[in-house]
Formats: sequence, C-alpha cells, structure tokens
Amino acid sequence: MTFQCPPINTTWSGWALYYVVPVTSLCPNRRRMGSLKFYNCEQCGNDFVSRTALRYHFRAKHLGKVHCEKCGREVLRETLQDHEAANHERMTAERQGCFWDMPPKREAKFVAIEMSTSCRMCPRKFGTIHSREHHEKQDHQFTASKRAQMATGFSPDNILDYKNPTELKRFVEEKLRPVPGPASIACATETEAIINLIKECFPLPIARLIKGGSYIKGTDTQGWSDVDIVLFSEAFENLEDCKKKLPEVIDDLGKRLKKSSWASRIMMEKRTQSSLRFHFKCYKNHHGHSFDIMPCYDMLGPAPSTGFKQSFYHKIYLCNDTDEIQLYSMSLLQYQVEFIKASTMKVKDLIRLVKHWFRTSFAKPTAQNKFRRLPSSYAIELITISIWQLAGKPVFFSLIQGMRAILMLLVRYPEMCIVWHKHYSPNSMIFKKAFQKQTRPFILDPANPTLNVCENSNAWDEVAHVARRSLLKPLFNGVQAKEPWLFTNDW
Repeated sequence: MTFQCPPINTTWSGWALYYVVPVTSLCPNRRRMGSLKFYNCEQCGNDFVSRTALRYHFRAKHLGKVHCEKCGREVLRETLQDHEAANHERMTAERQGCFWDMPPKREAKFVAIEMSTSCRMCPRKFGTIHSREHHEKQDHQFTASKRAQMATGFSPDNILDYKNPTELKRFVEEKLRPVPGPASIACATETEAIINLIKECFPLPIARLIKGGSYIKGTDTQGWSDVDIVLFSEAFENLEDCKKKLPEVIDDLGKRLKKSSWASRIMMEKRTQSSLRFHFKCYKNHHGHSFDIMPCYDMLGPAPSTGFKQSFYHKIYLCNDTDEIQLYSMSLLQYQVEFIKASTMKVKDLIRLVKHWFRTSFAKPTAQNKFRRLPSSYAIELITISIWQLAGKPVFFSLIQGMRAILMLLVRYPEMCIVWHKHYSPNSMIFKKAFQKQTRPFILDPANPTLNVCENSNAWDEVAHVARRSLLKPLFNGVQAKEPWLFTNDW
C-alpha cells in the first residue's frame, strides 16, 4: 500500500493540483488555450477541438435523451418510464405489511460509477471538477456559507460530545459492535437459512455463489447490516445473454420469494438493472439485513491465473457500458470482501465508528441538493484501513487517536492518493493508465485497478468541512497525537 501524491505533468501548489482552462468572453461554449480553441458540450462538460466534433458528439451521446429527475441519469426519452419503473418505484411499507422502520438507504449500484463531476443541485455533468464547481457557484450560488449550512447536521446521538476515551469505547462495545452470544448465533443461523432459501428459489442452476456486504466482512452494527449475494449460473451463455435474461430472472426470483414461507419477513425494495433487493427482519425482529441478490455470468472463475486476471481488467477498462461494468465487477466481490475481512477486530470497530460519524454528522439531502453523493461505505472502509496501515498496523490502539487521524485526512482530501498492489502490478498498463488520469482524492480499489472509489462522491468539500467542525468538538479537545499516530503531526 502506498500513500503519496506524485506530480502530474504540470506545476505544484503544495499538494493540491488543478489545471484551469480559462473561458473566453467571445462565446459561452468555447474555450481557448494558447492558440487552440476548444468547444464545450453544455450537456456533459467535455471539450472538443471543432464544432464538427462537438456536433458529432452531441448526436452520438445526447440526441433524443433526457435527464431522469430522480437520479440525474441520461436515458432515451421513450424509455424514461421503463427506467423509472425499474429503478425508482418502491413498494410502500403498508402494501408489503412491513412492521419495522426502513433501514438506511444503500448505494444505488453494486459498484458505484457516477463521477464526482456531476452537480449537487441539478442533473448536469461536467468534464472536470473545476467546471462543475464553477457551475455550482454561478448557477446555484453555492457559496462557502451555503455549503456549510447544507452539509452540517450533528444529530443528538453523535459521539462528538463525549469527554474521554472510556465513553467512546463503551459506546462502541454497547451500541455499535454486534452482541455476541445466543442472539449472534441465532442471527447467523437465520441469515444462512435465508441464503439457502434464495438458492432454492433461484430459477436457474447455480454454479457458484459468493457472499459480501458488511455482515460477511464483519463491519456490521447491532441494528443494521447488508448482505450481497452473487449467483453465477452456467445457464448464461455469455455477457450479452446474461444482460438479456437478467430482468426475467430477477422478476422470477422475486415472485418465488414472495410465495415462500418466509414472505412475511421479507420486504421487497427497489429492483435495479442487475439486482433484486429486499429487507429481511432477523431474530425476534431485533434488527434487519438488507439483501442485494445479483445473478451473473461467471467471467472470472473461482481461481483465475494472473494472466487471465490482467485480461479481465483490460476488458473492464475498455468497456463503456455502465451496466456491463456492473456485471464485470461482481466477479471481483470475493477479493474486495477478503481485503476488508482480513482486518483486525479493532480496525473493524474503527470502521463502525467512522460510519456512525457519517450517519450522525451530515445534514440530510433536501430537494435543493438531492443530487449530492457522500462517499460510499466501501470508500470509508478503505480509508480506515489505509490510515491503520500508515500507523504500522498496530494490534491495540486508541479509537480516539484513529478517529482523529481519519478526520484530519478527510480535511486534506485533495492529498489522498492510496494504492494497493495485491491483485495488480504497478507495472501493468491498466494501472499506469488509471493512475495517469487520476482525479483527487484517489483511492484505487484493491481488487480493481480501473476503479477510483472516490469518484462516486461529488461532496468531498462538504466532508472536509464537517470533519473540520468535528475536530473542534469536546471528544478531541486537547487530544494530541501519540505513538503510532505521530505522522499526523506533519498534517
């Protein structure tokens, strides 16, 4: 694992680096750099060297498409209703006979691929983060004070008003860490039973099954966990056949689960393009699990060679279809799970603490900033592990020291450049290309050299603001860096 910020083809100003192309006053859609003119697409923010290239791009990428008001995604006008039905319709608790509170909302996709260059206030997307930020200031008056107001929302159950490490440790043990004993055993038994039910109800023969999510990784909490199930079937002839059959397979699985003996404890949620989602009330209704069931064609296999894995990465890198990228990425779930699962119990407690901080420190999105996206839970897990590794992988450490180090890093998010090389070589062409076009913050998925997990969030400046405010709270009052966290003194 490396944590560094190498120079990128231009001059530095400290750690943060942005190259700004000035906009000419001659034409609102034209940019000038030296003697060259660049024509800007208002729809997505990309630049082109001629009007002809811009016109060709618009016809190929945007003509006949509209933005979905609920998610901001660009879809064909004639398929908008189908898109909304597949992605946004949610059956109400009353219709499903639900008897528990709705758990926290999960990420919209298994592997998030929305870019950080999309606006927080409207569906528009841009070619660079700078152009997106310029648009937010000019068109939405997104000033620093407005950002602070829309970002900060400390709830009464946050941990920042605690006065000492003992209170924090007690909170983690009593409120966050799953309770061991008979309840935990019963929960594991019921979770395994529902997975077996899914296998029985799956309409195709199953060649291989892999499990993921916070419950499997060991980063779940007392009241909430998620479980990802990927079902590989040889009934899918290839990737295209899988895409074609997925809607029917997912619908069939959902119908069978609704008719099962466990139907009263299952509440179906939204169905995505590639998965079936539902909430399962576990063990005497004390808590719930959010299940994400994903059928897929097995493109990687259980034990791929290094060469085959490199070829697999190359296919992902060349793929421009977002739905196909989702299917490719499902094969990598087992490696992502193994990476997080290998952490110590103390690190997993720190992950739980940071996730709790995210849930209790940020204001809820409103109609005005409904396109805001905070970092994914997977990004939070990777940031926590990287900080622990920077400290030398201590077995025992202070949770306050670890939490403080993470918040200090979030304040300096443009400096984040985190890479692991367990599954891909630093000399591989795919890694080099991904690294060369990186945007900051940069955390490369340890199982996928084509994915910067930070790109999903378009609100890192809000994260930094809330982290800065949090460091001023009583929990960190007078706290100084101690071994092995002294490296934070340089921040």
